[in-house]
Amino acid sequence: MKPRGHDPAGHPAIEEIVRRHRAACAAAPSYPEVGATRAAALPPGYSWLRRRIHLGRGPAVLDRAGEYVLRWGTQLGTGFAIHPPPARITPGDTVLLRVGLPHLRRPRLVVPCRVIWTVEQPDRIGFAYGTLPGHPECGEESFVVSLDAAGDVWFEVTAFSRPAAWYARLGGPLTAVLQHLATERYLRSVARAAAAD
Repeated sequence: MKPRGHDPAGHPAIEEIVRRHRAACAAAPSYPEVGATRAAALPPGYSWLRRRIHLGRGPAVLDRAGEYVLRWGTQLGTGFAIHPPPARITPGDTVLLRVGLPHLRRPRLVVPCRVIWTVEQPDRIGFAYGTLPGHPECGEESFVVSLDAAGDVWFEVTAFSRPAAWYARLGGPLTAVLQHLATERYLRSVARAAAAD
């Protein structure tokens, strides 16, 4: 007999996911510096991360990579599941990202996030999401594709975060390593999408 509240693959049953999503929609972000990834200077008291990768040249590369990013491609391309099923990102969207833990079919970590801002300009496309209560960390992360004056296209991930859950605090340096590995996967995912014809 399968455990109540789980499907046969060991993922949370849809009723539980809907309940968690409803709670996330009613919650406020779990950090005060909402929108701070828009600024050049990130807020003190957090770990910071900035990584970027060259994607190619020209507006066609910008448009292709930007559309991929705005359709949750960065996350889907690195193995996340998203509830509700993803559509094109708009500010205020609240989602549950479901993360499979390495070498385990279950449990999946379910993390609530809210889209804080989006940008769609001729030389810059992307968005940021922030953490909500129930996320193992608190902070914000942005995913932006940009076209510079020389015609080169870049994808940049910027984040500030600190542990919120006991297991994230206990993880210490391991948590930072996992975040770095996730970021590298984000970069590779968008680079693949940008290179596709």
